[in-house]
Amino acid sequence: MTNPRLKARIAGLFYVVTISMGVLGLALRSGLMVRGDAAATAANIMASTGLYRLSIAADLIGMASYIGLTAMLYSLLKPVNRTLSLLAAFVSLVGCAIGAAITLNLIGPLIFLDGAAAYLAAFTPEQLQALAYASLRLHTQGYNIGMINFGIYCCLLGYLVFRSGFLPRTVGVLLVISGAAWLTDSLATIVAPAFESHLDPWYMLPGFLGEASLTVWLLAVGLDGPKWLSRAGEAEVSARA
Repeated sequence: MTNPRLKARIAGLFYVVTISMGVLGLALRSGLMVRGDAAATAANIMASTGLYRLSIAADLIGMASYIGLTAMLYSLLKPVNRTLSLLAAFVSLVGCAIGAAITLNLIGPLIFLDGAAAYLAAFTPEQLQALAYASLRLHTQGYNIGMINFGIYCCLLGYLVFRSGFLPRTVGVLLVISGAAWLTDSLATIVAPAFESHLDPWYMLPGFLGEASLTVWLLAVGLDGPKWLSRAGEAEVSARA
């Protein structure tokens, strides 16, 4: 696939799938979770097991799509700076690996609350509900750790887009702002939870704006093909020198 504009539009489609699946998974789960109430959360999950499983599937589809997006953006931005583009892709893939690993914490409640396994008889129903809720809380903390990677990724993407010449500099600036928002909120959640509570939900707008602007541009415009080919030619000559 040598058409850079086609690559850009495919990257935009990957972005749409990633964002929509992430929103779907979160929306399906958020209605089932009752903050601070393990018993109510457990009852909601068992009453809507199908929806809960669907939320997990949406997360996994979103992560798979983000891997495809990472590969496409690496290919598109490699002519700008091969090393930095490779670093950005590596950071993104580590974030995806973290996301896949913490999905086990979402599966945990299904195991704890199933009640069919004989070994679970060692726990009381209240203890199993508490374990299920703790597993969900661990997923939240793991998500915050993963978002540190994606915050760094957005900052690196923003720099590459800004320097590219074939994508708008404004989008690059918005991506850096987006990455800074994700990083600030995720680090605050770990280091200063009391301060992080004041960031909700204000960090969401700048966080979403950068990636949304890149998505829209990739789908609607793609990129400046002649300028991309020029940068790719310069990068090839430089590599051979």
